[in-house]
Amino acid sequence: MRIKSLIAVLFVLSSIFGANAQQKKYIVHTVAFYNFENLFDTIKGTNYDEEWLPGGLQRWTSEKYKQKLENLSKVLMQIGTNDQQKEAPTLIGCSEIENRGVLEDLVKQPNIIKNDYGIVHFDSPDKRGIDVGFLYQKKHFKPTSFINVPLIIYRGNNNEKEKETEEDKADKDKIEVGKDNRVYTRDILLVTGFLDGEEINIMVNHWPSRSGGEKKSSPFREAAGRLTKKIMDSIYKVNPNSKIIIMGDLNDGTYNKSVKEGVGAKLKKAEVKQFGVYNPFEQMAKDGNASLFYRDSGDIFDQIMVSETLIKSDFTTFQYWKAGIYNKPFMIEKFGRYAGYPLRHSANEIGYSDHFPVYIYLVKEAK
Repeated sequence: MRIKSLIAVLFVLSSIFGANAQQKKYIVHTVAFYNFENLFDTIKGTNYDEEWLPGGLQRWTSEKYKQKLENLSKVLMQIGTNDQQKEAPTLIGCSEIENRGVLEDLVKQPNIIKNDYGIVHFDSPDKRGIDVGFLYQKKHFKPTSFINVPLIIYRGNNNEKEKETEEDKADKDKIEVGKDNRVYTRDILLVTGFLDGEEINIMVNHWPSRSGGEKKSSPFREAAGRLTKKIMDSIYKVNPNSKIIIMGDLNDGTYNKSVKEGVGAKLKKAEVKQFGVYNPFEQMAKDGNASLFYRDSGDIFDQIMVSETLIKSDFTTFQYWKAGIYNKPFMIEKFGRYAGYPLRHSANEIGYSDHFPVYIYLVKEAK
């Protein structure tokens, strides 16, 4: 990070860490997650992408696709920036992308290309072809390994037949079920690498949707939460001091069983024990903040959680500082029934997304 950025955060950090911070410099990195909401290209793929073709329901043209890329890149370059933090996010998790190609097009946008982002992506078994992905600034982060961990879940049993409702049929994120009743959903992306020389593990998630209703689909997200915890436990077996970041669109709130019991996330730092997880977005939800709206109700489905090893008081290594939801006025619908909602794609306008991005800051003392 540039020296001017280090100096710029001193005033804010001094109010948190005390007078001694005025004599120190700090390195700050923004870690973000953003659901891109249907980032599809205009080329027919092997997935169910008919809706997002020039002749499809969305009449998705090259011009609209280019505008969507421009809009997303505008947001990405501003997430977490303010008077103290001038730098674009170092690490970005994303969801609802059709393939690696759309990410390659995104990082080549004029206002983003200077950051030289690398890409980690795997195709998932999701029938619509929407995947998760990971972007990283090459000058700061060096990946050492990355894998996609499948979430293998089933609906009911082979003798059970479930009636599909009209709401199910209209759901853009409809849960796809195979002949063996397997629910085809997104894998969990696990990336390990060195952030300015310090090892960090990042999990990017997009848990199963609420298609068919929250109660009916809840077991799928609870399974995703348990798998997330299982991955964490596997990482700790290799190194008990591992630093882990969990991010994603969980399709559940901070209070749901998938998060509270599956992952084991805690509201307060003091509640987090060794190998535990802190969720800064739980308090934000209690305070009435939202990353998305549905049926006139706001919630925080987009979350970033951190391991106990990232909430220490010793800032000689990277530690969690604070979190936020990025929802600037230009990203918000101003008129009509959906005033106050995220400004998304519509028949009249190519917006940004139906989700606001979320972010955290990682901070350590500069030597």
